[in-house]
Amino acid sequence: MSNAQAEAAKLGGDRSSQGSGSRQPAIFERPTGWRRIYYHPVHQVALLGFVCFMCPGMFNALTGLGGGGQLNTKDQANANAALYATFAFFGFFSGTINNILGPQLTLMLGTWGYSLYIASFLVVNIHPGAGAFVVTSGAVLGVFAAFLWTAQGSLMMAYPTEAQKGIFIGIFWAIFNLGGVVGSAVAFGQNFNSTAGSVGNGTYIAFLVLTCTGILLSVFMADPYKMIRTDGTRVVRTSHPSWKTEFISLFVALREDPWIMSLFPMFFASNYFFTWQFNDYNGAIFTIRARGLNNFVYWTAQIFGSLFIGYVILDQKRYRRRVRAFAGWVLVFAMVFIVHTWAYFYQRTYTRESVSPATNIDIYSKDYLAHVWLMIFYGLLDSMWQTYAYWLMGAMSNDLAKLSVFTGFYKSLQSCGSAGVWRADAVGLPYMNIFLSTWALTAAGMVFALPMVYFRVRDHTAANEER
Repeated sequence: MSNAQAEAAKLGGDRSSQGSGSRQPAIFERPTGWRRIYYHPVHQVALLGFVCFMCPGMFNALTGLGGGGQLNTKDQANANAALYATFAFFGFFSGTINNILGPQLTLMLGTWGYSLYIASFLVVNIHPGAGAFVVTSGAVLGVFAAFLWTAQGSLMMAYPTEAQKGIFIGIFWAIFNLGGVVGSAVAFGQNFNSTAGSVGNGTYIAFLVLTCTGILLSVFMADPYKMIRTDGTRVVRTSHPSWKTEFISLFVALREDPWIMSLFPMFFASNYFFTWQFNDYNGAIFTIRARGLNNFVYWTAQIFGSLFIGYVILDQKRYRRRVRAFAGWVLVFAMVFIVHTWAYFYQRTYTRESVSPATNIDIYSKDYLAHVWLMIFYGLLDSMWQTYAYWLMGAMSNDLAKLSVFTGFYKSLQSCGSAGVWRADAVGLPYMNIFLSTWALTAAGMVFALPMVYFRVRDHTAANEER
């Protein structure tokens, strides 16, 4: 056995010995004065939400317009394929990188790629032949986004107590999705009278300023190892013997908690549906101002969806955690079939070859209202899906390092699915094929998650499941 393997084995053994030696965690006094406000878990999760509001929130607003706000969606589809390909690779190891650098620094590094990506669309608006720059910026963003989302996931799941995880995830998701709402409102307002089929330079400049603000906000995040939860427990500090040990710890996590693998199909599908929603529905059959309004209501619906499932379902204290886990599963599974059955009847009416600007639906069209409601329900489904996935991971552990690894798996597999479907869209795969694969994968993700819910989710996380 190599030294790294021995260290990794010792790391796993330490978790068990700690759990068997002391079942009750130490209780610490929370800080006073301004530090009590600054180091309060709710305030830090809210600040984390505003960092993501400014950076990935603007990315979401741009993506939600279909084609990144461009008339020709091919460059954006290829950029997203490159983005998620690099995200998939670096996401697999980002949990380890997060554990070594620390969540605070990893989050700060992760914010930098979003400004470059937004700027690339401004460049292509000025120089239409610069599509290769958009694709390259997408690949670069994939590296930075892997860092940001792994740090975000580990912090969001580590700060709350077991009874607070649903509402903390809901708070973060609501603030984060405000970024999509604000960005969509900016795009809608600036392009309300546009007939160009793509957004103007002012929209991209506004998004660029907001992403730079997000970089600044990340500097003010607190050191997570100074955080004391509302019940007096500390976030668990992890020792890191070596880089090689940390990479082996990925496989140690799979060995010690193999039920995480039953969530892998759910992880894979978790961003797969964006391609059909944004490019093959919103970007395909609506005018630019209708796309902006659709985007606005989509991200607004996400706020309500995340708060509803997080507070009303997953953190409902009247019921045991296992009951809440099954209730969340039933709700998300039902939404998958309600929304996709509805969407199927719309998808039957058009193809990639039949769509054209002349037939696009405008906000004043008589059939617009029915079509925009589908976007609202897709927003609800997406927020419920993401919130439930994070809640399930949070139900498996309270350990920051272990949650970092789980989040790395989540974002890596999510990106694998996204890279494939965005590339399929870029090469012109029929809309119906992409839609049916989206429906099948989301349904399969929920079916494969059910055994984990039944066998792995307990009413409380045992002490011997922590580092």
